Amino acid sequence: MLSLLVTNIGELVTNDPALGEPPLGVIRDAAVVLDAGRVAWVGPSASAPATDDALDAGGAAALPGFVDSHSHLVFAGDRAAEFAARMAGEPYTGGGIRTTVAATRSASDSDLRANAGRLHREAMRQGTTTIEIKSGYGLSTADEARLLRIGSEFTDETTYLGAHTVPAEFADRRDDYVRLVCGDMLAAAAPFARWVDVFCERGAFDEDESRAVLQAGVKAGLAPRIHANQLGPGPGVRLAVELDAASADHCTHLSPDDVAALAESSTVATLLPGAEFSTRSPYPDARRLLDSGVTVALATDCNPGSSYTSSMPFCIALAVREMRMTPAEAVWAATAGGARALRRDVVGHLGSGARGNLVILDAPSHLHLAYRPGVPIVRHVLHNGVLLS
Repeated sequence: MLSLLVTNIGELVTNDPALGEPPLGVIRDAAVVLDAGRVAWVGPSASAPATDDALDAGGAAALPGFVDSHSHLVFAGDRAAEFAARMAGEPYTGGGIRTTVAATRSASDSDLRANAGRLHREAMRQGTTTIEIKSGYGLSTADEARLLRIGSEFTDETTYLGAHTVPAEFADRRDDYVRLVCGDMLAAAAPFARWVDVFCERGAFDEDESRAVLQAGVKAGLAPRIHANQLGPGPGVRLAVELDAASADHCTHLSPDDVAALAESSTVATLLPGAEFSTRSPYPDARRLLDSGVTVALATDCNPGSSYTSSMPFCIALAVREMRMTPAEAVWAATAGGARALRRDVVGHLGSGARGNLVILDAPSHLHLAYRPGVPIVRHVLHNGVLLS
């Protein structure tokens, strides 16, 4: 690979305060050298070393590629009518998951791959260079394994979510389904997954069932994460901390004890404002979490039912407007925070040795990510040192 100098960056967010102005480590009139897919040098443009090639950012802002640590890209079908019904006043219960399961089971591998690829390209055009993809729309041994196999074609961050909901054929046999999720289904899925997840929620899986699923996944070599406290108060966050889960996701309904537990742990609170936007539900109180010392990430929750967006810039704008985050906090949460939620130290920042994932905005500052919502603000995306657009 040729070395590449990205120069004339008006404002560079590095996410390393040792490199520049806190809290985001901003360097003005900056340059970045990418070599062999990694960051080789960061500093003032005037001091940049010679390279094989160069890209002039034209005074625009640049930042690390977004890290979307929660998505469901492998599915079939459409739930636009369900969305319209919610907008007309029907509450969101999560019951529509079975609609997507039916469509996904009947879809071919090629159709699932094409749809996931479309969404993956859509996300990358908007600056996402690292993405997690869950299963959860197969809910049979063969289908969960194939969803993860297809997901692994797009990312190394794949998550086994056989415990998304109880499928119709097991409606009267919950215990049998939990045993399947912890047994044969897990064995088939584990070779294609890094993580195990469970929807710990009233109407989905209770505390004991969720603990059993996560512990079985850990025993099979997968690391835990959890859907927690989305639809109401519950044990999900407490369970996440107990099992040292990398992330507790949603975190909409939290008690003071939940917040304290997160603050004292290494578990990241991953907030998914696209879900609240699409379900007209209360937004999580990010301000309370941040002020309590909790590590916060932002992710899209891209899925066909409750958050059909692949746009991390949109989620940043929502977080600032609706969840009381500052623009700097939201940008950090969408980059370094997502990396923490995936326990990755080579993405989400632009220090030496980091992956060469860089987003150049069509704007002079990272502030424009929240300031100009809904605008196609990403001009260039570099992934592992390669210019994609």
